[in-house]
Amino acid sequence: MNLIFAVDGNWKIGLGGQMLVEIEEDLHRFRRITEEHIVIMGRKTLEAIPNQKPLENRINILVTRNKEYNPEGFLVVNSLEDLFPLLKEINPDKKMKVFVTGGGTIARQLLLFCDKAYITKIFKDFKDADTFIPNLDLDDDWEVVEESEVHRQDDLYYRYVNYERVRW
Repeated sequence: MNLIFAVDGNWKIGLGGQMLVEIEEDLHRFRRITEEHIVIMGRKTLEAIPNQKPLENRINILVTRNKEYNPEGFLVVNSLEDLFPLLKEINPDKKMKVFVTGGGTIARQLLLFCDKAYITKIFKDFKDADTFIPNLDLDDDWEVVEESEVHRQDDLYYRYVNYERVRW
């Protein structure tokens, strides 16, 4: 599995179910990386997507405890225990990559199953953020394997940083 997130300087990812900021090129990068693959998200992440529609050209899996919640175009599981058999069923040969896309709770729960992370590091600390993921820079199990140059959108500076798990 893979993580794919945009984080601020404190590894915060959102506020009130919304992303901290939308960086146009980062959204394009997200699409390029995840298309033709599987994306996993929680209910709050789904509710942050415009029109709450599944992401095109991807298999969309929604993890929610609400057994009545069944949005069109999503495969829904009500627990992580149900997630793994579903992944085996829809991706038996593991040709598709699996991306954890949000939110913070799902990322923290699935981190132990991830071996790569595609992180957009935004050089800013958002004080009002309320959702975070673990800081991989502080985790000896992870190491940086690739860093882009610094990019800019308006007054925001950011860099793409890819990580790989080096220890299980």
